[in-house]
Amino acid sequence: MSENSLLQRLDGIESRFEEVSTLITDPSVIADMKRYVKLSKEYKDLEKLTAATRRYRDLLGNVDEAKEILDSESDPEMRAMAREQLDQAGEAIPALEEEIKLLLIPADPEDSKNAILEIRGGTGGDEAAIFAGDLYKMYVKYCESRGWNVAVTSFSEGAAGGFKEIIMAVSGDNVYGTLKYESGVHRVQRVPATETQGRVHTSAATVAVLPEAEAFDVEINEGEIKWDTFRSGGAGGQNVNKVESGVRLRYMWKNPVTGESEEILIECTETRDQPKNKERALSRLRTFIYDKEHRKYLDDIASRRKTLVSTGDRSAKIRTYNYPQGRVTDHRINYTIYNLQAFVGGDIQEVIDRLTIAENAEKLKESEL
Repeated sequence: MSENSLLQRLDGIESRFEEVSTLITDPSVIADMKRYVKLSKEYKDLEKLTAATRRYRDLLGNVDEAKEILDSESDPEMRAMAREQLDQAGEAIPALEEEIKLLLIPADPEDSKNAILEIRGGTGGDEAAIFAGDLYKMYVKYCESRGWNVAVTSFSEGAAGGFKEIIMAVSGDNVYGTLKYESGVHRVQRVPATETQGRVHTSAATVAVLPEAEAFDVEINEGEIKWDTFRSGGAGGQNVNKVESGVRLRYMWKNPVTGESEEILIECTETRDQPKNKERALSRLRTFIYDKEHRKYLDDIASRRKTLVSTGDRSAKIRTYNYPQGRVTDHRINYTIYNLQAFVGGDIQEVIDRLTIAENAEKLKESEL
């Protein structure tokens, strides 16, 4: 993309940024929460692009100024300074242009949301549940390294350890935009603890990462929710068994595409505080419905982009953890690393970075920037 055409794309960015800056301080906008949140997100995106645009214009100005000095000045010292300025700008401009091109690609509005992370043991029986437990520990350590908050909302333990299923809510900065690459089938190859012959088995677990729905993303008639309370089981002393802090909600939801109704059942025993459990069960209900209603949108995005990086296809095998060889392979970008122990210990950022770069490269091709 030529200098001039990139500048044309940037026309109006700064004026729109100033407009949005004014709007988010308008009391009528602040009173309209849905509009305020939307404009706040736009402000955050435009702030980065505006700063990059101003740096870009400054660098181009430096180039013009340096060339003018070289054309008109005979003083050696002035010419040397101009050449240095020209060289510095020439080195900085290409990288800044790539940064701007990425910023010009419309951000996925889901990326900035918190996420619901679901892990389920797949094929492989007890070993699959143990592997699901290993993935849970891996994600918890990774989230902790990012400073994100993790709250387990429900789980079902495996007979030999691990989890048949575990669901957790992750909150922080750009959580869904980072973790969305983890959706899919994770396969493990190793000698299970339950294996007496020393043979390597292949097991699998599925990971689903959903953007957490906000209150105004979906419409729920809370008057139609049927609530039950029950005594929570598990650790926590006698109080857990004596107090009915666990909540169960039932809600009849009508699929807007098929017109069919289905009952949604959600339980939450996360805390000893019943109102907090109700609040978190409602959050899961919103996310469940939001995910159902946006599945077509995600499918459309996937078919249009034709990418294997983050289609959201939960049946796609995305990664293999091979313990005998100490390697992890991500099949979407054909990338293998040989630090399996560090990886399952939560050191997964490098692979996420490479997946992000691969997807951004595809986006740049599509946008013809």
